[in-house]
Amino acid sequence: MSIAEIARGVWRIADTCHVYLLVDPGAPEGERDAVAVDFGSGLALQHLAELGIRRITDVVMTHHHRDQAQGLPLAAAHGARIHVPPVERELFDRVEEMWTARQLDNDYNLRQDRFSLLDSVPVHATVPEYRVLTVAGVQLRVLPTPGHTIGSVSYLLERDGETLAFSGDLIYAPGKVWSLAATQWSYTQTEGPAMTVLSARMLAREGVDRLAPSHGDVMDDAQGALEALAVVMQEYVDSRRSYPWDLLARLDDPFLALTPHLLLNRTSMSCSYVLLSQTGEALIIDYGYDMTTGLVPGQERAARRPWLASLPALRRDHGVTRISVALPTHYHDDHIAGMPLLRDVEGTEIWIPENVAPTMADPWWEDLPCQWYDPIVADRVLPLDEPFTWNEYTFTAHAQPGHTLYAVAYSLEVDGTTVMFTGDQQEGLGGRDGRRDIMNYQYRNLFRVGDYAQSAALYRRVAPGLMASGHWEPRWVDDEYLDHLTRSARLVDELHERLLPLDELAIAPDGQTARLLPYRRRAVVDEELDYIVRVRNPLPTPASVRLAPVLPIGWRSSQPEIVLDLDTREETSVPLTVTPASAGRRHRIAVDVTVGELRLGQHAEALLDVRDVDSSELLAGHSA
Repeated sequence: MSIAEIARGVWRIADTCHVYLLVDPGAPEGERDAVAVDFGSGLALQHLAELGIRRITDVVMTHHHRDQAQGLPLAAAHGARIHVPPVERELFDRVEEMWTARQLDNDYNLRQDRFSLLDSVPVHATVPEYRVLTVAGVQLRVLPTPGHTIGSVSYLLERDGETLAFSGDLIYAPGKVWSLAATQWSYTQTEGPAMTVLSARMLAREGVDRLAPSHGDVMDDAQGALEALAVVMQEYVDSRRSYPWDLLARLDDPFLALTPHLLLNRTSMSCSYVLLSQTGEALIIDYGYDMTTGLVPGQERAARRPWLASLPALRRDHGVTRISVALPTHYHDDHIAGMPLLRDVEGTEIWIPENVAPTMADPWWEDLPCQWYDPIVADRVLPLDEPFTWNEYTFTAHAQPGHTLYAVAYSLEVDGTTVMFTGDQQEGLGGRDGRRDIMNYQYRNLFRVGDYAQSAALYRRVAPGLMASGHWEPRWVDDEYLDHLTRSARLVDELHERLLPLDELAIAPDGQTARLLPYRRRAVVDEELDYIVRVRNPLPTPASVRLAPVLPIGWRSSQPEIVLDLDTREETSVPLTVTPASAGRRHRIAVDVTVGELRLGQHAEALLDVRDVDSSELLAGHSA
């Protein structure tokens, strides 16, 4: 076994990967505690005494792969706290979910997530990206460096006038990587190699002097090694594309000026807009996946990477001193995923309109697609149709149902132009190539007949000069375009009225006339849980409604049946209490619905994770 001191108080131990032990050189002999960067098989524990180390208090992981992590059960038994990348936490402390749910048949997801731990380990915390983590008296700056995996991070240590980067498997040697297979995240695209180019260049810009990789020798010329990698990997990316991809230009020039004070981030997955203030502050409208190189297969957190890659250019080229506020048009992940990171790192306040705030604060309340994994609670809730100010600008948030029920359009004047930010309401290319914009509705987003007529009337009333959409080119607006949106809205309604029996059965286009809320939750056995049944009479006449809870064997409800009378098209909510009697993951409960003579059956369901009172874990996983 090879042990080498690569810097004062920094030892490299050869294991299934290089494990680095870091101590505070100022700590007294015999009282030195260490932090380990990655853990390999755990061999480092056998060499603490000879290195004068009392114990390993903390382990910080660069990524989730088994050669980095298989010894973590030994670290936990040793008493070490385990810190992991935020994107990959579930592949450490909930890895059973991946093993039990990972699609294997007809699989187009090529990410090496199955090179994960075989069993979960306890995680103390996730590491604070873009900030300093202090453990065992050692200060490490944490930087996202995706490429080898989506969630990979590097740790920067300042010691004796040098910056040493523990870079995981981002780089093996100058111009080389440990694995190309690991960078292939999807079947035909080049997301991982492209991310490697960006990460190498961004890490170089941190002024790193030396690189300490997980595999390979320490590199004393970090700048040269990273530049060589970026150049060769760029060639690799271009060899697999039909046209070259100027990744350096994306990094250096991510923003397009729509007006002198309004910028479009052209590198983000959904369009993110930056409003510049004369104070030097900036406000961001929508902020999901910045500097994206593609959307890889999989919906789990480890497949989604928020980061702040475009912000250095915003400061350098546009004089931004602070990003003070972020506004979402709606709750979909590609529009909000990066907002918590903005708040944590930049101190950005998240202002959310009143019709969007509840869904972002409780993404498990309703069964809606495209929601972020965690609650995002507003720093300020904005009332609808009431002007609010940010520095020299006055905004109004307008209700804009259609693409989703919980969405807004923002209007304000910028550089003499009335601008309206419309999110994903319309889909199109601004009339290019003769193509017309189409109405972008999905039924699980709770689309309703009449929604697009409402938004078309809103645009007429506001009369914007520029409409800035969520995924497509901004559109300079004229009467012809407003007429097109009005006609399109009318067509949407006419088609639904022709295709659905709305006169005799006014069930919403999403197909539901009752909902059981919250849709997802966690609980313990014998806990009394309060639910709401929201129900609407879809019949053209008043009717008696019968709601019968459907529960697993042995579970109890407050009422075996709920009976109420509803007027024509009337909607109401009634309470229901459920008491689970058995543990397990994703128990299903439902409500059987009958409206008059219309039997809809087990029309509305909800999912429930239940653990035993004396158990800290769910029986078959940790979350719904």
